Amino acid sequence: MPAPASDMTARHLIDRLAVLDPDTPVRLAINPFCPMAHRLADVLVAEDLDGQPVAYLAEDPEAVQYGYLPRPVAEALTWMPPVDPPTSSRRRLRAVFP
Repeated sequence: MPAPASDMTARHLIDRLAVLDPDTPVRLAINPFCPMAHRLADVLVAEDLDGQPVAYLAEDPEAVQYGYLPRPVAEALTWMPPVDPPTSSRRRLRAVFP
């Protein structure tokens, strides 16, 4: 049975990672209500309820939360609304003569 359309496959993950520098750290973005970044520790494979192999990305047990997710990442995931630039024009200072 093929993976559901919403599941990312190992092929897709490898394709996405292949364009990066191999020394680039990998983080796991979780919790859309309080976006946090987590370090990965391992990749494990087990069978699902249908007996199909599934890869699991395991969180580093030494680093429960690495830190807040960068805002551009949270916005790209639609976990946070984009920040709109200020609509008012900048104040202009004028010289005041006595």
